[in-house]
Amino acid sequence: MPSCPSVQRSTSLHAFGTAVLATALLCACGGGIFLGYGNVGDNDRPPAVSLAVSPASAAPGQAVRLVAAASDDRAVQSVAFFRFDGGTATLLGADGAAPYEWDTALPAGAIGNVQFFARATDDAGQSTDSAAVSVRAVP
Repeated sequence: MPSCPSVQRSTSLHAFGTAVLATALLCACGGGIFLGYGNVGDNDRPPAVSLAVSPASAAPGQAVRLVAAASDDRAVQSVAFFRFDGGTATLLGADGAAPYEWDTALPAGAIGNVQFFARATDDAGQSTDSAAVSVRAVP
């Protein structure tokens, strides 16, 4: 009977040694084990976004509606709407649920074209800006 405990210890030690050796071999040859969920990591792509505006021309102070179409391989977290003021992008607001829309007004004193763009952000924090769209300011 005294030999049984040492056989159990020897078997446990052998199993442990085999596991360590297998792990070392996997790491040495560049192999490994990947445990993941869904589409994460290097496969995650940034969102896609496009923007439309209505109407195409408006008087300063008149309301315009910005409508964005956004998609992602996982989930769109939000879409933010911006207006270019000179060389600066001014955040107008954000929408966290589809349909992604924002109502704003052309600034008082607007002349020529007023440009807007949308920025979609996904659940991984990646973002993409749409192409700019213009509203022609009319007197």
